[in-house]
Amino acid sequence: MSQMDKRPHVISGTDERYSVKLICRNCRDPIPNIIEDFASGDLVCGDCGLVLGDRIIDTRSEWRTFANDEGDDPSRVGNAANPFLDGAQLDTVIARGGDKGSGLAKDLNRTHGRTTAQRHERNLVQAYKEISALCDAYDIPKTIVDIAKQLYKKVEDEQLQRGKSNDAIIAACIFLACRQDNAPRTFKEICALTKVDRKDIGRTFKFLKSKLGANTGTTSSNDLIARFCSNLNLSQETWRITKLLTEKAKEMEHISGKSPLSIASACIYMASHLIGDGRDAKAISDIAGVGEATIKSTYKIIYANRKELLTPAIMDRNPKASESNLIVP
Repeated sequence: MSQMDKRPHVISGTDERYSVKLICRNCRDPIPNIIEDFASGDLVCGDCGLVLGDRIIDTRSEWRTFANDEGDDPSRVGNAANPFLDGAQLDTVIARGGDKGSGLAKDLNRTHGRTTAQRHERNLVQAYKEISALCDAYDIPKTIVDIAKQLYKKVEDEQLQRGKSNDAIIAACIFLACRQDNAPRTFKEICALTKVDRKDIGRTFKFLKSKLGANTGTTSSNDLIARFCSNLNLSQETWRITKLLTEKAKEMEHISGKSPLSIASACIYMASHLIGDGRDAKAISDIAGVGEATIKSTYKIIYANRKELLTPAIMDRNPKASESNLIVP
């Protein structure tokens, strides 16, 4: 390097083993005033002007902004490629602003978008926006959102949407995605989220499952208990007792034919009253989406077999647990 100090760099005592400090050989200032001159690529001493190094790399942005305050950042790198869209995604986009309020640029942007965008891509973009908005409303994780978008893209690519409601397809994709990510939602939750009839979601779900060959697995009671207990403001101990109750209840012959949702709701009802922090059937019904009559009928079965369910492993978990706290159906 030209005019580079040939002598060893001075190392401070405290940082001797960890770092090297560059100083000017003329000034010998322990706190050097070194300037990075990116225009010439030099490291220059700000006090005496000695060049300490050359050919430094400019790590700043590679563009300069000439737009006014109303313009956007004219980055030439563009947006990141969307893996859920086809094509090169290198279309030219006419800016909406910069016409001094005449509205011409906005009209040109709209017209250009209609003439260049493909119908298939427009449908995908619109569906992706709707899936993201719906999932955000229920705080559904991004991993599930991405799975739902992948499922919808498969539906579009294989043209399976013919004769089906687009809202029902989106609802079924979200339902499938939740199951595939081991965070299942009930049909009633998806109905409340998407405002689509339950029968339409069920029919579309079965159709997509058969056509796409999607691995949906099964929904167990344990998959639902944690979320329901949290929404009911129940303690962690109540959740653990409920989990043990459902595992024992599934082994009972008398309860065969009951859905996992009904079993989970009835076990929450029993566990909450068992430790003296009871929730009524209506509150559980509102959270779980199961009718009060269904909860009470299922509870009646497990109450009749309480001797088999209330093992020492359950009763010893909480000092407040007592069979006398249970409500007689």
